[in-house]
Amino acid sequence: MIRTKKLIASINDVPPTWAFEYYLKLPQKLCGQEVCIRSIFNIKDNTPSFTLYWHKKLGRYQFKDFSSGYGGSQTDLISLMFNIKPSAAMYKIIEDYNEFILNNGDCYEIAEFKEHSKYKVTEFTKRQWNILDREYWMQYSIGSKILEYYNVFPLEKYKLTKEDQELVITGYNIYGFFRKDGSLYKIYQPHVRDKKFIKIKDYIQGTDQLKYEAPILVICSSMKDLMCLINYKWNMEAVAPHSENTLIPEHIIEAYKHKYKLIVTLLDNDEAGIKAMKKYQEKYDIPYAHLEGEKDLSDNIAKYRKEAIKGNTYDLIYNALNTKLQEV
Repeated sequence: MIRTKKLIASINDVPPTWAFEYYLKLPQKLCGQEVCIRSIFNIKDNTPSFTLYWHKKLGRYQFKDFSSGYGGSQTDLISLMFNIKPSAAMYKIIEDYNEFILNNGDCYEIAEFKEHSKYKVTEFTKRQWNILDREYWMQYSIGSKILEYYNVFPLEKYKLTKEDQELVITGYNIYGFFRKDGSLYKIYQPHVRDKKFIKIKDYIQGTDQLKYEAPILVICSSMKDLMCLINYKWNMEAVAPHSENTLIPEHIIEAYKHKYKLIVTLLDNDEAGIKAMKKYQEKYDIPYAHLEGEKDLSDNIAKYRKEAIKGNTYDLIYNALNTKLQEV
């Protein structure tokens, strides 16, 4: 019997699931579920931070690498993996897919798509502060007053629900990040490697505490760094997006520029953090303060102590703003 294999000439005819499965050597078919693996762009990534997810609006799979800040389509992935232009990446995908068809007895079969629900936080219980909480937060010189000012409270437990399944999580050093209205927007578990943060709602951290009275706004990488910075009681205010790889939208940045004379970013001292700060500079003309020493401000405080790095941190911020200080 003669079998016909039809070769394709357009990137639109290559299933995106094939590209991700083939180039990432995935052990399973993509059929609507979310998949997390170690970053292929950061060899130091010990925690799976490369995510493949179904993008409902686009109707296809996309990737997001939280370790490096990269993200996008299958074409974007191949362009980055092989350091080639997007046009060359499309040609390579088409070529490799045709070779795959020729070398396999059957054409690529797309797995049946299924809607995969995720666990959601449906309940939580607060508790009182204890000595373990004090030991954890005081290594960063963060006390209960500033924690409560930013509505960070310890949790005794929380419940995760998915369809007919329920999980109740208990343990030490579990914290809920709340808004002023009492709504929970994030859970922080510093000693859990794979699920350190559980995002519940979109929120730019620190927004509820802004008074718009200081001349300078600092965009930090995390709530912990934000609290460390505010602890110095300088004439600055601060916010922190959910992730340093999540750029604050342009309309919000424009609103900040009307409220503050100067804005500066102070993100992590690693590849992803530096890349994000450069994006803020290129897109919004916001300068950045490049931290020295440890990965972030809180780690520097934990290692060198709060007062020891105070002057250096202050100088880094003002040196980054040096060209615009005359406006203050």
